Amino acid sequence: MSSQVVVGVGPVSFADVVAVARSGAGVVLGEDAKDAIVRARAVVDELAAAPTPAYGISTGFGALATRHIPTEMRAQLQKSLVRSHAAGSGPEVEREVTRALMLLRLSTLATGHTGVRPETAQLIADLLTHQITPIVHEYGSLGCSGDLAPLSHCALALMGEGTVRTAQGAVVPAADALAEAGLKPLELEAKEGLALINGTDGMLGMLVLAITDLRRLLRTADIAAGMSVEGQLGTDRVFAPELQAIRPHPGQALSAANLSALLADSGIVASHRGPDCNKVQDAYSLRCSPQVHGAARDTVEYAATVAGLELASAIDNPVVLADEGRVESNGNFHGAPVAYVLDFLAIVAADVASISERRTDRFLDKARNHGLNPFLADDPGVDSGHMIAQYTQAAIVSELKRLAAPASVDSIPSSAMQEDHVSMGWSAARKLRRSVDGLTRVVAIEVLTAARALDLRAPLTPSPATGAVVRLLRESGIAGPGPDRHLSPEIEKTVELVRSGAVLAAAEAEIGELK
Repeated sequence: MSSQVVVGVGPVSFADVVAVARSGAGVVLGEDAKDAIVRARAVVDELAAAPTPAYGISTGFGALATRHIPTEMRAQLQKSLVRSHAAGSGPEVEREVTRALMLLRLSTLATGHTGVRPETAQLIADLLTHQITPIVHEYGSLGCSGDLAPLSHCALALMGEGTVRTAQGAVVPAADALAEAGLKPLELEAKEGLALINGTDGMLGMLVLAITDLRRLLRTADIAAGMSVEGQLGTDRVFAPELQAIRPHPGQALSAANLSALLADSGIVASHRGPDCNKVQDAYSLRCSPQVHGAARDTVEYAATVAGLELASAIDNPVVLADEGRVESNGNFHGAPVAYVLDFLAIVAADVASISERRTDRFLDKARNHGLNPFLADDPGVDSGHMIAQYTQAAIVSELKRLAAPASVDSIPSSAMQEDHVSMGWSAARKLRRSVDGLTRVVAIEVLTAARALDLRAPLTPSPATGAVVRLLRESGIAGPGPDRHLSPEIEKTVELVRSGAVLAAAEAEIGELK
């Protein structure tokens, strides 16, 4: 564990989410959060003791909210809620997703608007710190009334029930993992079961992680595009700032500036800059890269604005208004704001992958690659070169187009028509994760193919930035041009270099941080 994240009354940051989800950072509750939790709990305790029914405290839930639950049955009410709602099915969700949703649920509890006890919030922090991760399943959330099933599986672990993964990755009963860590299971009290499961934390956690990945991927896509423009004897003049200024979308200007920096001092670009060049203009996939990548950037930043607002929210129903001493029902658990941008980002991933695949394909067609061998093959006919690497890209791009179909336009009523319009935000988040993975693979194949083309342009030399990326691949064990060899391992190695940020770092080491 390299660090600790302090969860207070205010929102956690993107960096906090990534640190806990991916780097295993521990979690501590801030003193302001503890105070807010105590104040809110006092309101819940007062309402629980009152004869008047209060939703979520002394009543049933959803379509069963009309039943008043007597005091002696309320602990059982909370247990029954969690057990019945822990109804997920399908493959296990990734550890980073579960850790993110646990952190975000804790962040809402820390606002003092949910009414849990301090020890309940503390146990979530303890599970995160001890790397105890509840088993959460792919299916079960409609993205409304919160991510109910995923959060219920986490709440079940707090009760010492269900299964978890230890820090070492072993699947064990939750009770055993808690005991091993010196932690005691919770006996849930009034309102706590509902407070633990009624949030958009799963879809929000996946949104934050996707935005983090896409910000890196879009800069890497600029690198891939720069390598392709260079390798296909394209011009860098179309990326000039004065041309971007007359269509002042901010993302476009950033992407064009990156492309100009990446192509600076390229011997290949300089070789055809003079009056002997008879090309009028480059194909759209080269010339319009800043327009596509830039629109993608602007969309990602809009999504980041939505995510920031959601991080600053307290999602629960009912919510505690401690200063006014009351609890009120609301609809803030509806996942529509998050679901929409999750779907929007899947469109972005599909289109950026689409233009990347088109740039790659141009390298392989003798009629369009400006003097390179067909398919960049060593001995065309005997060798196939990168022919099937483009097939792999095309298969992924086709899948990404299917994943771009929005989940948020669907709604299936539930809970006896009490919950008659839902967001499907969890489903939007799950498919976005697949989209981000697909985009990573498509960009990696473009980088791999462009690197081979740049080698084939020798003795002309690439720019310092693109040359550094080619060196990274070669130093990572990916050989240069030559007879056909098993290509899949080279693709997978390049995918990891893109995913890890190594490709981005190699270029930035030469020219400074990309925008």
